[in-house]
Amino acid sequence: MIAHVYGVVAEKFNGSVIIDVQGVGYEIQVPAIDFESVLLESEHKFYTYHHVREQSDELFGFSSLAAKKLFELLISVQGVGPKAALSILSLGATEAVRNSIANADSGYIAKASGVGKKTADRVVVDLSDKVGLPSSFVHTGVAQSIAPTNDEALEALMALGYTLADGTAALEGVDVSLPTAERIREALKQ
Repeated sequence: MIAHVYGVVAEKFNGSVIIDVQGVGYEIQVPAIDFESVLLESEHKFYTYHHVREQSDELFGFSSLAAKKLFELLISVQGVGPKAALSILSLGATEAVRNSIANADSGYIAKASGVGKKTADRVVVDLSDKVGLPSSFVHTGVAQSIAPTNDEALEALMALGYTLADGTAALEGVDVSLPTAERIREALKQ
């Protein structure tokens, strides 16, 4: 399995980028936000999902681990394949998509290309508890808040199997000025 690809953006076309890694080009399909933000000839790291089927072998890439984890949740929903999941993630920032699912906004999800109302409803029903807002957000009345997606400690906890909500809750009382490794240790103790 290819977990991530780091290299120079050699080409961009039709929602895909080609990353040159020491002379080998990897074609990676990315959400619209990532496609627009990467610049040709710049170095970039994509967390990847390697999708293998009988007749195809594709890489899907994401600038953040949180986006990759949400993609994996989306494709676990019946009727949502990698292309539809990528289309859903192309609607906006990862946290905006996650919040729309957590807040049962299937209308927002249905705006994605190739995703109908029934599929959007299924996504909301199947995933709302998995991407739900941490209790601290609900109790403080900040249901529409957006958690940081560039938090390395949160991404590490998610890589260990924590959901976004559980990872955020575990890091809630941990001092943000601590080094990432120490923040992770403290979160795991709780």
